[in-house]
Amino acid sequence: MSDKLRTQEGQPWSDNNHSLTAGERGPVLMQDYELLEKLAHFDRERIPERVVHAKGAGAKGTFKLTHDMSKYTKADLFNGVGKETPMLLRFSQVAGESGYPDTIRDVRGFALKFYTQAGNYDIVGNNTPIFFVNDPLKFPDFIHSQKRDPKTHRRSNEMQFDFWSHSPESVHQVTYLMGDRGNPASYREMNGYGSHTFKWVNADGEPCWVKYHFISEQGVKNMTDEMAAKIASEDTDFLQNDLFDAIESENYPSWKVMVQIIPYEEGFHYKSDIFDVTKVVSHHDYPLIEVGEFTLNENPENYFDEIEEAAFSPANFVPGIEASPDKLLQGRLFSYKDAERYRLGANFEKLPSNRPVVPVKNYERDGFMSSGQDSSVNYEPNSKNGPKEDHTAHIQPYEVAGKADHYQAYDQDFYSQAGDLYNLMSADEQDRLIKTIVTNLGSVHDENIKKLQTEQFYKADPVYGQRVADGLGIKLDLD
Repeated sequence: MSDKLRTQEGQPWSDNNHSLTAGERGPVLMQDYELLEKLAHFDRERIPERVVHAKGAGAKGTFKLTHDMSKYTKADLFNGVGKETPMLLRFSQVAGESGYPDTIRDVRGFALKFYTQAGNYDIVGNNTPIFFVNDPLKFPDFIHSQKRDPKTHRRSNEMQFDFWSHSPESVHQVTYLMGDRGNPASYREMNGYGSHTFKWVNADGEPCWVKYHFISEQGVKNMTDEMAAKIASEDTDFLQNDLFDAIESENYPSWKVMVQIIPYEEGFHYKSDIFDVTKVVSHHDYPLIEVGEFTLNENPENYFDEIEEAAFSPANFVPGIEASPDKLLQGRLFSYKDAERYRLGANFEKLPSNRPVVPVKNYERDGFMSSGQDSSVNYEPNSKNGPKEDHTAHIQPYEVAGKADHYQAYDQDFYSQAGDLYNLMSADEQDRLIKTIVTNLGSVHDENIKKLQTEQFYKADPVYGQRVADGLGIKLDLD
């Protein structure tokens, strides 16, 4: 019999898969000590590189608004056609270390920082519209499965498929990752996504829900596993070098910024939960709307100062843009800045890449490597004419109700959208998907993991699952 799960303080741990939320939908409660401690420990596990997205490349550019969005949001950067906002974009790999080959199959990070007149606004997304898990309590465990085996120190298909096969909500993203788009031909030739659902609020206080899509104007191109392996043996920094060289030769890449707008009340009653990051919202139901475009036209002068020290956080909102009840997003609001304080120090927001273009006045003082401080008052309330709150930045109120408990995240239909994705693929894409899964899952020694994972593919689509089973030479026992 296995030992009982306990916290570092020895308390019994009641639920290690579901965060403590107000009602089934959330938001996540601050009193969930186990979640906060788990994320805080995870954020400090590796130094000095990022715990995830360690290897990456970035560049600076400009976002230009082509369609006024004031009907939906009062956010400064989305109001006034023709407005230009400086920005920074960092692409990355999720799992590998800083020196790992960047053409190995993996989700790619797609993190944007907009230096707006209302402060910095970050969208910390990926090149996939979905993710593997939808509860922040499972995120550290997911990343552990992607890292190195604690005994052999090897990257392990056994570990990641063990986790995925016991986390059925991951099957949609696994299908996406094992498909063609799991190996982009370049950073320039892949789309990006905000992945989560966010809230936009206009000047009249009217809210709506929004999902971000960044569509490559270079088109989407991918590479085969064979090509990726060959390139990795020749140039471990291929994607990084391709981006740098393109910009250096003035072949500036650009992306269209598109959104799906979902009416506020409709969002709560959509056929799938719009706050579940393992699911997409149909473009047929809510078509893409163009907002603008951005172009990357400047390489960093010093990679460490401008890219390695860049700190992105989904908690960096500006007035007119707010969080949704998405549980994974709620966990990320805490974890990113916590990780950055550990990786870069307490004053990471004063570093050049993280410094906003607007003046900063507040009551924070001192801390690690602090400098350039004045003698102004450092407490509030005061009679010294210190800076005052801006009540126009107040979030749009929303109701929170429900019994505090550890709930299963969202509905339990983990499979239908994965099956839809499989059936959207061409026959050739399906063939390559099956080959990739059979190659990777076939390297797993534990037959139970193979069978459990293949059953998930079968539940997504019987043909899909049976083809994987046939490729692996296993028999499924499905009632």
